[in-house]
Amino acid sequence: MSTLYPIKFNPIFKEKIWGGQKLKNLLNKSVDENIKMGESWEISGVSGDLSVVENGFLQDNTIEELIEIYMGDLVGDKVYEQFGLEFPLLIKYIDANDYLSIQVHPDDDLARERHNSYGKTEMWYVIDAEKEAELIAGFNQEMDKTKYLQHFGSGTLREVLNFEKVKTGDVFFMPAGRVHATGPGILFAEIQQTSDITYRIYDWDRFGDDGKPREMHTELAIDAIDYNYHKEVKTPYKEEINKSSEIIKCPYFTTNIINLNSKVVKDYFSLDSFVIYMGIDGDTKITYSETEEIILKKGETLLIPAILPEIGLEPLSKESKILEVYID
Repeated sequence: MSTLYPIKFNPIFKEKIWGGQKLKNLLNKSVDENIKMGESWEISGVSGDLSVVENGFLQDNTIEELIEIYMGDLVGDKVYEQFGLEFPLLIKYIDANDYLSIQVHPDDDLARERHNSYGKTEMWYVIDAEKEAELIAGFNQEMDKTKYLQHFGSGTLREVLNFEKVKTGDVFFMPAGRVHATGPGILFAEIQQTSDITYRIYDWDRFGDDGKPREMHTELAIDAIDYNYHKEVKTPYKEEINKSSEIIKCPYFTTNIINLNSKVVKDYFSLDSFVIYMGIDGDTKITYSETEEIILKKGETLLIPAILPEIGLEPLSKESKILEVYID
């Protein structure tokens, strides 16, 4: 069996009513400038949207086929034992040129009961934000089901939602149950559980491509919502040069940021998990054997197989910045 290597996948593009041009203009994605492109699914194990390999001898194989062949060598033994052939994370870049629908995702228990699926806990790393950009995360006061329904029914839901100003480098953790929506002018990386279940609560009175209001999931959302008030919804973190600086650690994934200005060697021998690199600023040279290397450009994503114990990272200009994602 041939040796595994860092794998790039063909992006799966999703046209959205709220999409814009930043995937093309800022992340150099090959998308039509006349299309409102909202999402680039970088690595996906979602049924019907399986990622397909772009580079190397595994080109044109799906991620599910890779796991079937390489099992723990690709994803890590503990990950394979838990998830089998399903890749456990969905990795995206998202460009919001307008408000997304106000929405909520179910947790594992509710998703399993209703959809035979995993829930959807996610995080956002803001790559670019226009001046005065904002998003919605949770409520701005203590809430309960009765109070929520009163505001929902009277059209005053907006008054009790928590609006947060956003700048480049901000991180927001969105656990299942938290009502949320991104506003216009924000480009971000999203790391989430493998699930495509979204309950729309309100969609700003917009119409879909068919000229009709988009489907809402009012009743389904009621039991999925976390009604607690959370004072802090932005995730604080400290960024150190040439080190993995932790920004999110949860049961579903760990995400670090690595700000590089010189070569760094990462030892993943004891991790027993795949590692994902997302290029969020500058270009980075990835060395994975004494002689082999691959370039991770801004806006690209790489899957590092679990069997590769040592990886070299080196910025190709003065500095570069990547997100490092794995299951701990």
